[in-house]
Amino acid sequence: MRGAYVKGWVAVIVVVIAVSWWWTLPSSGTGTAPGSPSRSQVEDLLGRVDVVAARPHPGGYDRDCGAARGCVFGPAWSDDHPGPEGRDGCDTRNDVLAATLREVVFRPGTGNCIVVSGVLDDPYTGARVPFRRADAQAVHIDHIFPLAAAWDHGAFAWTPALRRQFANDVVHNLLAVDGPTNMDKSDHTPAEWLPPAAGRRCWYAGRYLTVAVRYALTISVDDHRALAAVATTCPQ
Repeated sequence: MRGAYVKGWVAVIVVVIAVSWWWTLPSSGTGTAPGSPSRSQVEDLLGRVDVVAARPHPGGYDRDCGAARGCVFGPAWSDDHPGPEGRDGCDTRNDVLAATLREVVFRPGTGNCIVVSGVLDDPYTGARVPFRRADAQAVHIDHIFPLAAAWDHGAFAWTPALRRQFANDVVHNLLAVDGPTNMDKSDHTPAEWLPPAAGRRCWYAGRYLTVAVRYALTISVDDHRALAAVATTCPQ
């Protein structure tokens, strides 16, 4: 049943970053996204994250869960994980849709679980995107810190349980986003991709860095430089 948060889920950081801006998703429209972090907040996160010369390539990344495959982050959108909304009876994709869409309509008889329609205020473009389950590709679920990049930057050494938690972290690392924009983002990191709407970049930088610090993931020098440049455009 939705909303049954699991208590005592795995702690992944020692220091809790006291930020409140990033809990609010930006609404649709142009200009700087409401609730974006300040320059000092982003720079504080930049000072906390571990930086490496380049993206490592440890090998072994295989998200496929078919026979004899790696399945390194567990089955996609699995409800069987120790984080918030885990084991609540709804798969992760529907948990994220329900949390981030407006005007949500659920399939009758599913206990407010399966989302059949709604409206997305896309956090990367500012566009308003209608969602219909029959055309699910219009809206994707994005890992802000991509799974492949997370694997390279430290997740390869995690326990399977922590990787499942990360892949299904509905609070910190998952967003409903415009489908074509997410296809363009792919598994790129900030040096290679930033939200196409400039007013959304401070918000994205704050979210990306918060995930990195929370899960002790490294970022490359190039990513750090790209995010530092974004910080200079953030509100004072």
